[in-house]
Amino acid sequence: MIHSTFLASLAAPSEGGFNPLHVGGAGNFLWTLIIFAAALYPMWKMVFSKITEAMEHRDARAGEAIIAAERASKEAEKSRAAVEVALGEAHAEAAKLMVGARERAETRERDIVENAKSEATAMIEGARKTIQAEQDKALSAIRNEVVELSLQAASQVLGRSVGTEDDRRLVSELVSGSKAGQA
Repeated sequence: MIHSTFLASLAAPSEGGFNPLHVGGAGNFLWTLIIFAAALYPMWKMVFSKITEAMEHRDARAGEAIIAAERASKEAEKSRAAVEVALGEAHAEAAKLMVGARERAETRERDIVENAKSEATAMIEGARKTIQAEQDKALSAIRNEVVELSLQAASQVLGRSVGTEDDRRLVSELVSGSKAGQA
């Protein structure tokens, strides 16, 4: 009980004076300042220094991240430029290959056409020679037949056998001469 009386006497405002233990009015402000001043140094050393360190560390990491991002951006830009150059070179190379392929195809086409014409000409010439040989063979057979018929007709007209080698040669020359006279 003494204890509560003592506190009550300390807390009760005195008549007309300033009681710093009284929590109302100016006493409250004074104690707030005293507690704040007393707590400021330990808070500064223990709390604010850690917060400041953490903020400085965060700022340093953010700065490093910004520098790394800028570096990555520059590298990406360089890579993009290199890719564009390589792509341009690839397009140029592809165009060059297309031109070369087109030229080779045109050359090959000309060669094929020329070979086909040569083969066709050779086939036509071969066919002409074959036709001429067959024509000559047929004419020779016809001449021989005409000679035989002429000799048979002469044998019948003359009434004797006409078929010796001289007779055949004579009729053959006559048939060949009539051909030369017609030409």
